[in-house]
Amino acid sequence: MVVPFDEMNGFGGEVRAPYKAFAEWLGVQHLDTLRQKTAEAEVLFRRSGITFAVYGAEEAGERLIPFDILPRIISAEEWRKLELGIEQRVRALNAFLYDIYHRQEILKAGKIPEELIVQNSAFLPEMIGVDPPRGIYSHIIGVDLVRTGENEFMVLEDNTRTPSGVSYMLENRETMMHLFPDLFSRNRVRPVENYPDALLKTLESVAPSNLDAEPTIALLTPGVYNSAYFEHSFLADQMGVELVESSDLVVVDGLLRMKTTEGMKRVDVLYRRVDDDFLDPLVFEPTSLLGVPGIFDVYRSGRVTIVNAPGAGIADDKAIYSYIPSIIEFYTGKAPILANVETYSCREADSLKYVLDHLAELVVKEVHGSGGYGMLVGPKSTKEQIETFRAKLVANPKNYIAQPTLSLSTCPTLADTSVAPRHLDLRPFVLIGDQVRLMPGGLTRVALKKGSLVVNSSQGGGTKDTWVLQE
Repeated sequence: MVVPFDEMNGFGGEVRAPYKAFAEWLGVQHLDTLRQKTAEAEVLFRRSGITFAVYGAEEAGERLIPFDILPRIISAEEWRKLELGIEQRVRALNAFLYDIYHRQEILKAGKIPEELIVQNSAFLPEMIGVDPPRGIYSHIIGVDLVRTGENEFMVLEDNTRTPSGVSYMLENRETMMHLFPDLFSRNRVRPVENYPDALLKTLESVAPSNLDAEPTIALLTPGVYNSAYFEHSFLADQMGVELVESSDLVVVDGLLRMKTTEGMKRVDVLYRRVDDDFLDPLVFEPTSLLGVPGIFDVYRSGRVTIVNAPGAGIADDKAIYSYIPSIIEFYTGKAPILANVETYSCREADSLKYVLDHLAELVVKEVHGSGGYGMLVGPKSTKEQIETFRAKLVANPKNYIAQPTLSLSTCPTLADTSVAPRHLDLRPFVLIGDQVRLMPGGLTRVALKKGSLVVNSSQGGGTKDTWVLQE
């Protein structure tokens, strides 16, 4: 049995340096006290209204995302490497997006099969030739990282469409500072509370260039029934911008305008949390009630900036993921600082054969899947589940990729009867506008069930506060 790397104890040796002050504190805590603090945290979350929607016949409804009060700690040195790797990655992803919607040099060079782009539902031909401000398509990116050793961080996937979870990062920190001020006094933790200000500066920096006044920014939400509605309203409030739904917006005289108590007001930057398909019923899904008729023409004409840009999702499509190292090298001239997880594209005959022969050892994912759904975790599956998935793979191999089952790092977590290790990942949030802004930390997601590798909140996972220590 493979022993996973533990964030606090490594592979079983002495307490690692970033955790020394925390370990001393934890060593004198009583389990009942920690449970009481967990109950207090839950009260604080309920008071703030931080819930998410769960869809499904048996468990549908609003609920709190489970929060573990024991933080995940990253040293300053570790974070420096992550910063360099993440910045390299997001710059390359935006260069890739600009290229495929313009000259398509990477396709001409044969670095990516052309059909993977042009036949992909995430690729929008309507975006060809569009020049967004500063040439940026994906302004807000969530990079999902996993760790397997002392110096082994890997990117599990990129989120270049409408990444969520940053409100939990902010609320987790505020809750921890309220509950454990003494613990913060023992550790010099870098702040994250300036994220809304950084987001606002980023949005302002990508406004249309021909404005003669400060840009007006709005956040477009699908509405109160969306699973991330709390985050939408939270961010709009923190930035001091209007939270709007489709019924609040209209295109008039070639401009996007929003209805206010003082009449119509022009919108210059729209941070949308609505998927591409539903953005403009005149261009995409005609039955959509979540978008704004005519908004795409306003966008193409350069009179409004949409964040993230339509069509940005092609950069995080799982079918493209295995080509990201080549993409980084093509646009930066350097090897990736952060590695990808080894990936088998089932559309390729040799890879498909290998995957079918090793299903019990692999994690198989739908190319367009998310949230932990539509996937097979081979070592945790029954023979019947494996055979059912085998039939799906044979029927539609292009719809799947496969990866080795990684031994994700663990971190001390408050379990039912003790403090015990649980597997986790990390989603740092990076903003790209007039500069790259990366929050020190991000959202740590933790699999609360013993042995589980699925960290998604929709699948029973929870979150932790993520501490990046100062020098």
